[in-house]
Amino acid sequence: MTDVLREITLEDLDALEIGAAILGTGGGGNPYIGKLRCREQLRMGRKVPVIPLNELPDDALVVSLGGIGAPVVGVEKIEEGEECLRALRAVEEEVGQKVDALISAEIGGSNSMEPILTAAQAGLPVVDGDGMGRAFPEMQMITWSIYGQRSVPAAMADEKGNVVVFRTTPSDKWLEDLARSCVVTMGAAAGLAQAPMRGEFVKRAAIPNTVTQARNLGRAVLEANAQNRDPVQAVIDQENGRLLMTAKISDLERHLKGGFAVGQLSLEGFGAFQGDTGRIDLQNEFLIFMRNGIVEVCVPDLVVVLDADTGLPITTEMLRYGQRIAILGLPCHALLRTPEALAVVGPAAFGYHDITFNPMKPNGSTS
Repeated sequence: MTDVLREITLEDLDALEIGAAILGTGGGGNPYIGKLRCREQLRMGRKVPVIPLNELPDDALVVSLGGIGAPVVGVEKIEEGEECLRALRAVEEEVGQKVDALISAEIGGSNSMEPILTAAQAGLPVVDGDGMGRAFPEMQMITWSIYGQRSVPAAMADEKGNVVVFRTTPSDKWLEDLARSCVVTMGAAAGLAQAPMRGEFVKRAAIPNTVTQARNLGRAVLEANAQNRDPVQAVIDQENGRLLMTAKISDLERHLKGGFAVGQLSLEGFGAFQGDTGRIDLQNEFLIFMRNGIVEVCVPDLVVVLDADTGLPITTEMLRYGQRIAILGLPCHALLRTPEALAVVGPAAFGYHDITFNPMKPNGSTS
């Protein structure tokens, strides 16, 4: 089923959790805890309407929000639950206006759930879209910033009751650097709300329909498992993706650095890829996939790691030695492939100056 979401229901949450974790390319935080919080809000009778992007009024005020920190910490240190709500209220107080709707900073991982949770708490709708179409580790790596919107004033809140307002910064990269330093002090997990955007801009700059996309992607995995079909192939078919490798994790390096989870996976192929070796580099998200020493997929296209049997996504904090995984490549949205976007989210932005982004070819393509 590919019907468009009009309201988040209890029945949508399991599928949304899976689809968002797949689109999160390992990062964005584990969505399970966020799903549980959203479930409790909906069980209390709170409603979360979903506004299709093309129906968003031009003069609507929309705030982009989500969690900031390291995905590993998001599982180990449980949030209080109203961090993003407090950040939202701080932004509203700073600009002297109430907002009309919320949108995901990134659809990937737990940040798919944060706007839903906050919308339920605040009595607001969410917009069917986001600023990344996946997850990225830094705030300036968002279509709002890439296409001309400043993210300040912004606000951060943690579970202890601390609220920090960033009134002005020279650039969104400065906001990222300052917020990253702040979140380390806050314990490497906090909620962040950015400056309100006009609906007219959001309709131009957002990756469209990604809440519906995540829900439908999760449904495809659940239905494939229920019907004894190949769930990995279901993801490939749903997203026009490509199987890159089936492998066992033979070595895993992962540590916290500057508020990020960074590291590398070493892979040994099995099945059709027996005898191949692979490598995945990560910075919160999976950035680069190499097979036999050759880069096959890199940011901003999506490198996705799934359980080889169930098709369920494996986020960076859940990686373990010996896991049998399927690595997929999924094409990113066209808004991430423009020259101005690649300057911010292409491989060079992550330090890979010797890698040129080549858009991945879909499964079965020979051109």
